[in-house]
Amino acid sequence: MAKIKVKTPVVEMDGDEMTRIIWAMIKDKLILPHLDIDLKYYDLGVEYRDRTDDRVTVDAANAIKQYGVGVKCATITPDAERVTEYRLKRAWPSPNGQIRGILDGTVFRKPIVAKNITPAVRSWKKPITVGRHAYGDLYKSMELVADRPGRADLVFSPDDGSAELRATIKEFNGPGVIMGMHNTDKSIHSFARSCIKYAISEKIDLWFACKDTISKKYHARFKDIFNEEVLKHKDRLDQSGINYRFLLIDDAVAQIMKHEGGILWAMRNYDGDVFSDMIAAGFGSLGMMTSVLVSPDGHYEYEAAHGTVRRHYYQHLKGEKTSTNSVASIFAWTGALKKRGELDGTPEVTRFGERLEEAVLGCIEDGVVTKDLVPLMTPAPKGYETTEAFIDKVAGRLTAVAN
Repeated sequence: MAKIKVKTPVVEMDGDEMTRIIWAMIKDKLILPHLDIDLKYYDLGVEYRDRTDDRVTVDAANAIKQYGVGVKCATITPDAERVTEYRLKRAWPSPNGQIRGILDGTVFRKPIVAKNITPAVRSWKKPITVGRHAYGDLYKSMELVADRPGRADLVFSPDDGSAELRATIKEFNGPGVIMGMHNTDKSIHSFARSCIKYAISEKIDLWFACKDTISKKYHARFKDIFNEEVLKHKDRLDQSGINYRFLLIDDAVAQIMKHEGGILWAMRNYDGDVFSDMIAAGFGSLGMMTSVLVSPDGHYEYEAAHGTVRRHYYQHLKGEKTSTNSVASIFAWTGALKKRGELDGTPEVTRFGERLEEAVLGCIEDGVVTKDLVPLMTPAPKGYETTEAFIDKVAGRLTAVAN
């Protein structure tokens, strides 16, 4: 079969540990045999980021701005232990956080649903999508350790030379710790508009949740701007039959456990980080969660929602067989390819992405799965596949469909 031509390049960002091993298998067995594609490659593995003083991350984000679509492997965000393990110059910041900041995007995470995987939460019948604000807050915070008694102040110095705004955070009688966070109206407006646009495109209700009863300025700013954007787009929401609800975050958590799903749940950066993992686990596995970063300028970055699967990587280094779920990484590729085909007006590329997804789900629904999915399935399969064997089974099914 002739390879399908992909008109415009896709930005490819490689990653770390077991997901890097999986990434190469996916590309070699599922993508390159079928597509004539120009991949603009950036190595975001932690060692190369260290070698380039993390310049490669910025270059990759700017490449997504240039070409419009990127696909990213999971990467390490190094802590002190990782700095020692990989002999790094410093604990480099999260690549995901940097790319989000440069693109000023919103992250949408949606579970991949298979007929024979029953959600852990009995009421969940439809996918729950999490819309995560992808800028600022904890991920752009500044921190200090107060190692002696003293006073911590929050200070804003206006550029126009007018009087400073100052508030005392804490009078420390002994050691403590301090954090300063920020966000911008511009980014919050973009976040709200992206969520409204996504809800309309998917024809699903929209929730936004934060804690404005406690944070009467910071969280309240999010609530007010979100409401402002909802009012601006009220006619479109009404025409699409979409309901908008604001909830306190604790109320939203309680209600989501009894909801049937089929909604977009929008949250601030940290809340979205935490609860997207809960949703993924509730529907099956972090290996079954898609993630796409959407910028207000119409740029897209697709990735798996999980980490680098460190434990399996150490097993792999010892020569042991692993059974690592590659589904979310495969769906990162299919998401990018479907969007590339949509933007380029090449339906054959979009259809290839759909066929690859059908091949993956076909395997799962036939009981061909990795170890993590076995306890979640009804009926339970008799065994499970190794990491590479599962990808090989998907490749075989894909080739059979293509022929």
